[in-house]
Amino acid sequence: MQKQSRYSNSQLHGLLLLMMSCYYNIVPLLGAQNASTTGLIEVDHVHVGLILDLDNILGKMSHTCISMALEDFYASNLQTCTTKIVLHTRDSKNDVVEAASVAIDLMRNVQVQAILGLQTCSQADFVIDIGNKTQVPIISSVSSPSLSPKDNPYFIRGAHNGSSQVHSLAAIVKAFNWREVVLIYENTEYGRGIGPYLADSLLGVGSQVRYRSIMSLSATDDNIQKELYKLMTMQTRVFVVHMLPSLASRFFLKAKEVGMMNKGYAWIITDGLTSRLDSVDPKIIDSMQGVIGVKPYVPNSSELQNFTERWRKRFRQENPDIDRFELNVLGLWAYDSAMMLAMAVERSGVAQSKFTKPVSTSNLVDLAAIGSSKMGPRLLQSIKNTRFQGLSGEFDLVDGQLQPLAFRIVNVIGKGEREIGFWTRESGISKELILASNRNYTTNKEDLGAIIWPGESNLVPKGWEIPTGERKLRVGVPTKSGFAEFVKVKMDSETNAVIATGFCIDVFKEVMDHSLPYAVPYEFVSFESDRSGSYDDLVHQIFLGNYDAVVGDVTILANRSRFADFTLPFTESSVAMIVRIQDDERKNAWIFMKPLKMDLWLTTGAFFIFTGFVVWVLEHRVNEEFRGPPHKQVGMILWFSFSTLVFAQKEKVISNLSRFVVIVWFFVVLVLTSSYTASLTSMLTVQKLQPSVTDIMDLKMNEEYVGYQTGSFVYGLLKRETFNPSKLRNYSTFEEYDEALSTRSVAAIIDEVPYIMLFLADPKYCTKYTMVGPIFKTVGFGFAFPKGSPLVPDVSRAILNATEGGKLTQIQHQWFGEEATCAEQDGAKVTSGSLDIESFKGLFLVAATSSSFALILFLSIFLYDNRVILASNNSSLWQKLIAMAKNFDKEKERTSDASKKTNLANEGMAVAADCPQSPTTNSSRLAEWIYIPDEGFASTETNTPIHETIEIVETSEER
Repeated sequence: MQKQSRYSNSQLHGLLLLMMSCYYNIVPLLGAQNASTTGLIEVDHVHVGLILDLDNILGKMSHTCISMALEDFYASNLQTCTTKIVLHTRDSKNDVVEAASVAIDLMRNVQVQAILGLQTCSQADFVIDIGNKTQVPIISSVSSPSLSPKDNPYFIRGAHNGSSQVHSLAAIVKAFNWREVVLIYENTEYGRGIGPYLADSLLGVGSQVRYRSIMSLSATDDNIQKELYKLMTMQTRVFVVHMLPSLASRFFLKAKEVGMMNKGYAWIITDGLTSRLDSVDPKIIDSMQGVIGVKPYVPNSSELQNFTERWRKRFRQENPDIDRFELNVLGLWAYDSAMMLAMAVERSGVAQSKFTKPVSTSNLVDLAAIGSSKMGPRLLQSIKNTRFQGLSGEFDLVDGQLQPLAFRIVNVIGKGEREIGFWTRESGISKELILASNRNYTTNKEDLGAIIWPGESNLVPKGWEIPTGERKLRVGVPTKSGFAEFVKVKMDSETNAVIATGFCIDVFKEVMDHSLPYAVPYEFVSFESDRSGSYDDLVHQIFLGNYDAVVGDVTILANRSRFADFTLPFTESSVAMIVRIQDDERKNAWIFMKPLKMDLWLTTGAFFIFTGFVVWVLEHRVNEEFRGPPHKQVGMILWFSFSTLVFAQKEKVISNLSRFVVIVWFFVVLVLTSSYTASLTSMLTVQKLQPSVTDIMDLKMNEEYVGYQTGSFVYGLLKRETFNPSKLRNYSTFEEYDEALSTRSVAAIIDEVPYIMLFLADPKYCTKYTMVGPIFKTVGFGFAFPKGSPLVPDVSRAILNATEGGKLTQIQHQWFGEEATCAEQDGAKVTSGSLDIESFKGLFLVAATSSSFALILFLSIFLYDNRVILASNNSSLWQKLIAMAKNFDKEKERTSDASKKTNLANEGMAVAADCPQSPTTNSSRLAEWIYIPDEGFASTETNTPIHETIEIVETSEER
């Protein structure tokens, strides 16, 4: 009975196909004949191919939708249409070769102007290449990013690009702070295309694809089960599945069977599966409970509701043997694609178009004999320019494909799906659809509705866990002979297990055992630390896969972060020096030079000379004590300035400018001498414990021996600072530190501050040694994990909680005690007591400004007084300079002296009035000031300035 029933259904299906063929071929001819007799518009026919897999439900759904689209279009445009599409349907039989064969047949024998359908990427890939050669547009809903309309001009994607959903998937991962995902996809063009785009999108939100699982379409249930068991052994518990229903159905059945649909797992499916959930068997849906999926958003409308009702009736009539079916977005895209093609054909007028080369029927697969469509380019342009409001939303082709408006986020619950939110490129995740572009982009899990996770759990999966049955977390710890307060490792004599203690170990236990919200089993594994750089080797073991973590006094360094991820530091750290304390230097014969550093000595001496020179310039013309032979004047410059140190100068200054300069300089000298006296007094009266070395550069320049801790990164640091490796010595314990420094085997030991502070906390050492620095900055100690480990952010957060809660401080006091001070070092500074130029910059700036101002003002007045010389056009520059130099060297009369000369001149004029002189005498006196052009300014009296003589003459004339 069942065989007879299936045979009858097949016959019915064939009859329906025959009726549809008659409708699209005979009815249009009758319509054309009636049009000629009734006067209606004559309709031309355009042949279009339709290639579908008619054996699966998607092919049948698309066939019904496309047929209804053409019927709806011509029914609504009956009076205006001049062309009509004649649809030629072919069954690809889910075979690539068959799809290519029927496509060639349609182009060669039917000369179709476009081809619709092609549901799989493999089928579309070959047919698109043919369409590019024959200029026949290929309209398909395949979504694989590997097929791009940009690379194939005659390919029109009547759907979204599959890569457009990766940002919504990444937003979900970001919302729940999952650091890693496993991508599971089928080994087809459809499955492989999304991988690179998803990986890049996840990196943008701080996550990554930890592993890629590839499933073959031909995989057996045993193969699937084997792969699932492999996935169970991994830590990651977030899986993104990119499969079509045929393979996904078997996959999720097996996932539930092996226990991977239980609490703690998170599953995300892509739109290719989510959009088809309505047609998936209820048994499969039951195995997918708790899965999250994304699918394109389709706006609701009355037209959509009306069409859905009509489609259900039509589909049930055409496919009575299919019990479970529902219209999805793929069917709507097929409807809109057919509607778009009908519009484009009507506008472009491609009716009765032929191929450029005649087609021979002798060779069905001869591609060269197909030729190319004459109207293909015009039809292609018309298709790209077509824009309308379709059932799936706005149908607008951008770069040859549809652009997504938004994605719905759904949760598989019960017998189907439940909407929990939306995602848009502008707004991110939201409970309600928000299309406004002015809203900030957010990815908060609170913006999603309630989610039921696998295992009917309401708790968000943390995204990873230690797999059941796997070995414990292997934690590497360094083994060394000293510094047991930080890390100490010993072996249990009975169980041979590693027992680790110390400050770093207790911090790790506090974080892992009490601060993490979940349990992580672990075991310690010892690592011998017996050579320089071995801590780098220890961290490298994580990269090699020998350890799952490294715990200890491991400093976070840039070169180590290339091989492992570090948590936030749980200690502050830097690099400093341990040096010997030397007794005071009161017996030093040159101690009087110590109060000032060399730069301050030199600067002070330079200002003494400069100030003396300025005062000499200002006083030379008016003060007899600043005149005389050159050697006397040089001595005066030095004597006057340096005598101000003890305020012993006896020379009087006459010029007001000089007095201004000297007053300011007295203030500078007062401050300098007071500071010098205070510093020297302190050095001579107070015992100061000075470090033997204050600068690491002194160690390098003097080629001193330098010590460091065995296994520390400091060895590499010193080598980068160009220290001679032969001058570097390693030590492992505090006792060795003491012996090396006390015997002067090394000038200093360079180590990290936590070790130095512990060393100096011992009363035996704090009286002999001190710390200088820090000289280099480091991040501190941290725990190391494999690259991308999901433990890193959780452990870092736990470290912060333990720090803020005071737990780390308690552990620190437990191992190191309260911070102690060394009585012998109280009040002593580990710095040099010498004063430097930095402390007196402002003081010297004031002195330099005042002296320079006085000097510039004097020169301005002097040049103004000698403007006649400067304005002379009959003298060379050299002659002018000589004349001005002579004027500068001549003594300038002071006001009192000029008054005396004036009185004498008046008396002489009175005598002259009583005893008149001869004209010859007057003429000879005037001749004394005749200007000689060839020799510049000349005078018969060599020691009398020109302007002073003129003054006397003028006075005589006035008298």
